[in-house]
Amino acid sequence: MGRVVHFEINVDDPERAEAFYAGAFGWQFDKWDGPVEYWLIHTGEATTPGIDGAMMRRMGSSPSTGEDPLVAAYVCTISVDELDRSREAVTAGGGTLVSEKRAVPGVGWFCYARDPEGNLFGMMQEDPAAA
Repeated sequence: MGRVVHFEINVDDPERAEAFYAGAFGWQFDKWDGPVEYWLIHTGEATTPGIDGAMMRRMGSSPSTGEDPLVAAYVCTISVDELDRSREAVTAGGGTLVSEKRAVPGVGWFCYARDPEGNLFGMMQEDPAAA
């Protein structure tokens, strides 16, 4: 069974969003040292229920411009055993693939998809050798 293991918040202004979430919920942010701007979010102690996530700059246009952004939501990522098999299952179930399979160096293989209702989500296959 696949579990939600990560979330992403897409933002126009990372500093403003960090200040909001840190102030409102006490979340802690660490900028990731990787190929894209990405901030890891720690939402609480590892011994308490819940998940951690991340924040990234919004892809596409901004909702404030009146145009449809690529992402305007929290994106949950589901851990999968085999990304290729899961991609096939998504399309077989009426979903659509939004991005190609891509490596997250040292972490695994990832892609975005939409469910039949149009909701965006991510899928991640762990693979420390991904490059």
